[in-house]
Amino acid sequence: MGSSADRPREGEPGTGVSRVRLDIAYDGTDFLGWARQPGLRTVQGVLEDSLSKVFREPIQLTVAGRTDAGVHAEAQVAHFDTAGELDAGKLVHRMARFLPKDVRIKDARLAVPEFDARFSAVRRHYAYRLTTAPYGAEPLQARSVVACRSGVDVEAMRAAAQKLLGLHDFAAFCRRREGATTVRELQRFDWVRDGDLLVAYVSADAFCWSMVRSLVGAVLAVGEGRRTPEWVADLLRETERSSSVTVAPAHGLSLIGVDYPADGELAARNAQTREMRSVPVPDAGCCGD
Repeated sequence: MGSSADRPREGEPGTGVSRVRLDIAYDGTDFLGWARQPGLRTVQGVLEDSLSKVFREPIQLTVAGRTDAGVHAEAQVAHFDTAGELDAGKLVHRMARFLPKDVRIKDARLAVPEFDARFSAVRRHYAYRLTTAPYGAEPLQARSVVACRSGVDVEAMRAAAQKLLGLHDFAAFCRRREGATTVRELQRFDWVRDGDLLVAYVSADAFCWSMVRSLVGAVLAVGEGRRTPEWVADLLRETERSSSVTVAPAHGLSLIGVDYPADGELAARNAQTREMRSVPVPDAGCCGD
């Protein structure tokens, strides 16, 4: 037998193992988040249990972003490795019968071995939906739209959101995890109004735990006249989670997209993502991370 360097990696030709990409949507209302937890109903648990029955082998999913309890997804991405054969059309159709109505596999396809749903991602996109209607959310939107005050100042909210764009330490907006960085590059944070519906679109290279809901909660405080845009900007100087930031309710949040590079750039992206990032020193040059 050759050395480990000579043997093909799992997922490469000759191993009999294929890497499969899944595009997934779910209503997070009745799930206790994405991540599998013993004895609890989670998206990962439901999907893995069903896929394991279909493929007749243990299936373990790697996901682009682990959503919290109550958070939805319209375009979640996950991958798994299998020794079984993939017929994408049959799998999507079969899983529609296997899965409960609040989670769906929308697409399945073979991926190159370097594809990693988590580490290959270059950015994630979220939408947070509010309504300013005096009667609250429409009944058919009650599980995905949050009611807020009718007189919010949207222009002030846009001004506050703009102050947060760029590469920063978002410690004030994140629940800290041991050994995890809170440095992120916030690439988009804007608000779009359509009648009573008010939607925040938030994009970044990655997000830390509860970051999007904290960003929305902080900026909404500006729209309600309780805080100023300058207060929001000052939060970037904090080194720990701020008790003054209210976390917006989970059910208004939905993962709406994940971007990946071309196949030939996946390995380099995986290595880059694993590197610990830090905030650039002022005047040290552009545009390091």
